[in-house]
Amino acid sequence: MSPRTSVRRVVSLVPSLTEAVAATAPELLVGVTDWCTHPPGLAAERIGGTKNPGTARIAALAPDLVIANEEENRPSDLAALRAAGLEVLVTEVRTLEQAFAELERVLVHGCGLGRPAWLAEAESAWADVRAADPVRHAVVPVWRRPWMVLGRDTFAGDVLARLGVRHLYSTHPERYPRVPIQELTARNADLVVLPDEPYRFTAEDGPEAFPGLPAALVSGRHLTWYGPSLAEAPAALTAALAAAR
Repeated sequence: MSPRTSVRRVVSLVPSLTEAVAATAPELLVGVTDWCTHPPGLAAERIGGTKNPGTARIAALAPDLVIANEEENRPSDLAALRAAGLEVLVTEVRTLEQAFAELERVLVHGCGLGRPAWLAEAESAWADVRAADPVRHAVVPVWRRPWMVLGRDTFAGDVLARLGVRHLYSTHPERYPRVPIQELTARNADLVVLPDEPYRFTAEDGPEAFPGLPAALVSGRHLTWYGPSLAEAPAALTAALAAAR
């Protein structure tokens, strides 16, 4: 795909990508989801959630480009947007390398922008990362009631592995399996990693389910978002993991 110069109106269906566009060319954004929290005070129309966007409202905004993600957005909604004559760019991000490549595809080739300095800064921050030794083995819940954890082939799992944390369901057939708490606590993990999104785990809600196990309370934005937060993520996550020793 060659870089474009005709994009003036963008709708983002992914919080990470909203932040990436806003940090680079905020004037392009005309529509974002209700979950797009960064940057605060973003001046763009709210078009619903990532899983239930208002497709008619999006079409009425007449965007030149809609940016989406294969995990966060439903194929039926993306098909409806295409049927309305809109161009939809769908990203796939399951590793750090994919994150960097897809951010460049969205910003440079999709939106016709120059490659932003913050993207180079994020790449540099991760290039300096050295995994902690010894490796720690963790369970990483992402939801409660029912309990769900990181499984195979996830961006968050790849991020943790680079920091020296291997999660115990990395070979599970599902990407986000439901696992009973009795099984989670019986896996002899060294650590439980509890992000504050999509479920908002806190010091009072989560660690008590894993008695005797060190709990790392981490920022979900640093663990699961791919955008400007990637520059801060190595230091922020390393500090949170170290605090759980």
